[in-house]
Amino acid sequence: MSTGRGIDRMLAASAGVIAAGVLLAASELAALLLGRAASPLLAAGSFVVDIVPQPVKEFAVSTFGSADKIVLLASLAVAVLIGAALIGLLALARPIAGAVALGLAGGVATAMVVTRAGAGALDAIPPVVGTAAGIVVLLLLVRRLRPRASGSTRARPAASHTTPSGVDRRGFFLIAAVAASAAVIVGVGSRVVAGVTTSVRAVRDALRLPAPRSTVEIPAGAELDVPGITPLFTPNDDFYRVDTALTVPEIDPAEWRLVIDGMVEQPMELTFDDLLARGLDEYAITLTCVSNEVGGGLVGNARWLGVPVRDLLREARPAADADMVLSRSIDGFTASTPLASVNDDGIDAILAVAMNGEPLPLEHGFPVRMVVPGLYGYVSATKWLTRLTVTTFEADEAYWTPRGYSAEAPIKFSSRVDTPKIGKPVSAGRIPIAGVAWAQTVGIERVEVRIDDGDWQQATLSSPINADTWVQWMLPWDAEPGTHYLTVRAVDKAGNLQIEEAAPIAPNGSSGWQRTLVSVT
Repeated sequence: MSTGRGIDRMLAASAGVIAAGVLLAASELAALLLGRAASPLLAAGSFVVDIVPQPVKEFAVSTFGSADKIVLLASLAVAVLIGAALIGLLALARPIAGAVALGLAGGVATAMVVTRAGAGALDAIPPVVGTAAGIVVLLLLVRRLRPRASGSTRARPAASHTTPSGVDRRGFFLIAAVAASAAVIVGVGSRVVAGVTTSVRAVRDALRLPAPRSTVEIPAGAELDVPGITPLFTPNDDFYRVDTALTVPEIDPAEWRLVIDGMVEQPMELTFDDLLARGLDEYAITLTCVSNEVGGGLVGNARWLGVPVRDLLREARPAADADMVLSRSIDGFTASTPLASVNDDGIDAILAVAMNGEPLPLEHGFPVRMVVPGLYGYVSATKWLTRLTVTTFEADEAYWTPRGYSAEAPIKFSSRVDTPKIGKPVSAGRIPIAGVAWAQTVGIERVEVRIDDGDWQQATLSSPINADTWVQWMLPWDAEPGTHYLTVRAVDKAGNLQIEEAAPIAPNGSSGWQRTLVSVT
């Protein structure tokens, strides 16, 4: 391969990348003009989230935590760059084949857009427009890199900007610069304008909720004064987030509707104002993600304002043979909640509108989400809630059920060491061993700690707020120099000992006693 043709191949690869950028930018602009949310890249990301195997999902959550979506989008961007470069190389050799390849990629993106939850017929227009623009730019660019036909005998002007082979690199660079600049300006500008014009954050910040009819009473001694222990209530900014939404849905409360349908005698539709008019009460509830590993941080405690789900369902009058409520998010996510859990007078399953004294953060389900004590979030804690369908486990299944998770998933109660922290040596002397323990709907009776292979010692518990929240615990320890293993376990108020046998996250939550290695200096 000559040096000149090697350069042309590199330029052709960049032509494919620029064409892909034009495709995405033109799609964003068309979506903005049409008032649609049809970004091909985000649609592709959502598609990947939907099809990713369960082990990969668990690896992403455990490895990257709340940054898993950023990593996914970055990986998709890299894949798009590589694919676009290959299309550019193909177009250099065979322009029509390259155009067809880019058209097929655009067709796949279009299919991803129109098949996502809530998509309409007009959502196909932005990716189609973007694909057409990308193909035009691709052909314009590679045309400048292809030599003239060998039979051409036309004399060239002395001032010609072409190379001896007939390749017009100056023309390529001019078109490439214009196309790339336009793609960046249009793409970024469209995203910014769309974010400004559709943002609900200002609406949320200005929202004033009615005062609750009742508030949670915090007993004396509910929070232990121990450095390094998890706070009694998790600040909203620190509360874990695990969901399937690549971009946070923005729902105007004035446009929000909740439909209750399925196996009910009286289907219902409520507005946000309808929900607030029923009166709000405050609840303290700990939430746990099924992806939480033993000793992990995917658990949080908050005060919620909301309305009991059972009150709404009693008005809808479920059929006698119904046993499940399929809750649906605006982004298509569904959760299968046992009907008994949301109908039970002793379980405060609620539709929450506020979290820790303020309207729900957008990332945590604004304007309305479900909160159900005692069940892992994937079968209960639906964010951005839009529908409750009364049905049966036999007739319907939720988002994660066909992906290897149990249809019903009561939380396995557990305990965790917060301090001493793993990997941080501590000084010899009296120090606290402390953490939290939870057994939603039942409550924690006691927490026990074992140091190395010694006897189990009972820790001091904080005063519980209720059976639905975690408690803090603490045990003083006279730490001696060396390395030591700290093991923690809990007993719930029904007399059950925390499961010792280790179990993976799938299909219904991890189990085991946390055993922490501590270095004392």
